Amino acid sequence: MSTTSSTTSPPGPEPGGLPEGLTRPVRLIQNEATTEIPVHLLFRDDPEPAPVPLRPAVVGRRQGTGEQPRLRRPVTRPRPAPEADPDLKERPARVLPGAAGVLAGVCGAAGCAVTSWWAGTLPPLVLEALRLPAAGAGLGPAQWAAYAGAGALGMAGFGGLARGRTGRAWVLGLFGRYRGTVRRTGLMWVNPLLLRRRVDVRLRHWRSEPMPAADGNGVALKAVTLVVWRVRDTARAVLGVEDHETYLRACVEAALARVPVEPPGSLRAAADPGGEALTRLVAADAAAVGLEVFSVRPVRAEYAPEVAAVMHRRRIAALDAAQRARLLTSVVDSVEDTVTRLTTRGLVELDDYERKALVKDLTVAFCAAPGAGSAIGMDMFN
Repeated sequence: MSTTSSTTSPPGPEPGGLPEGLTRPVRLIQNEATTEIPVHLLFRDDPEPAPVPLRPAVVGRRQGTGEQPRLRRPVTRPRPAPEADPDLKERPARVLPGAAGVLAGVCGAAGCAVTSWWAGTLPPLVLEALRLPAAGAGLGPAQWAAYAGAGALGMAGFGGLARGRTGRAWVLGLFGRYRGTVRRTGLMWVNPLLLRRRVDVRLRHWRSEPMPAADGNGVALKAVTLVVWRVRDTARAVLGVEDHETYLRACVEAALARVPVEPPGSLRAAADPGGEALTRLVAADAAAVGLEVFSVRPVRAEYAPEVAAVMHRRRIAALDAAQRARLLTSVVDSVEDTVTRLTTRGLVELDDYERKALVKDLTVAFCAAPGAGSAIGMDMFN
């Protein structure tokens, strides 16, 4: 059996080691090695991660917790507004001054008179009055052609005369095709072959009949609205819809079904949120047919007789309760003031039982009639 003896070297710094007094840290991992990392690898630009779109998930109800699933709110899309024919727009029509029509009509009448003299059909009295020589050509093809031309000229001249008035317009059409709008005033000449439709373009107001509506609490009522409007595009108002006044009435009725209406005079009606909403809805629907709506305001709202009776009883009960609450507050304050003055000035000395009795008697006295109250007060102090 051999023993191995270890030799210790004298203390001193090792070659390439630590100086005296410092010790090398003990390695936790054997065979530890150090590897150099290039500096350019630490600062290289990595590409940014591409964003991945995530769909909103619905969390289901967990078992045993009674938790309800959180559903997404439905996305409310705006209601599409009605669209009219984009090619149907108001444009000015071609007309002539009225003097041109009068001149054409006079020329046609004069042509008929000359043709009658030429054919010899004028009476002798007319010839003598005009001092014209007698002519006897007779009614031949030339005379009939002259009659036709002069008559057509006179009918076209006088038949095309029209009178334009302020606040009125003419929508002209030819064989179902829109030919323009006339907004001129005074005497003018319009092609007599054109179909004329008169339109009122003035600022107008319409008071509707009672229409079904509902208030803020969902109670049904009948509302009367005042609509201020005018025709802005005559072509769309006349040709884009069968009857623009009936269309406006339907728009108002549809808006009343969507917007709550408060009776005029109430606190909610003073803020006027319903009138603004009604105006926006009706204006958006009526703009497609060339109507410009300025305001839609409810002027009267009436409940059904049975609903009005119930609401009247509720209103009276609420007023009665408020009056009794104010009366009770006043009585309590008066009783407290009376008891406090009596005890503070030393007029009476009361224990708890006597104080309760005094408060009770004073309360009954203040709540009762004046005669009864004074009698109770005198009996109490006697």
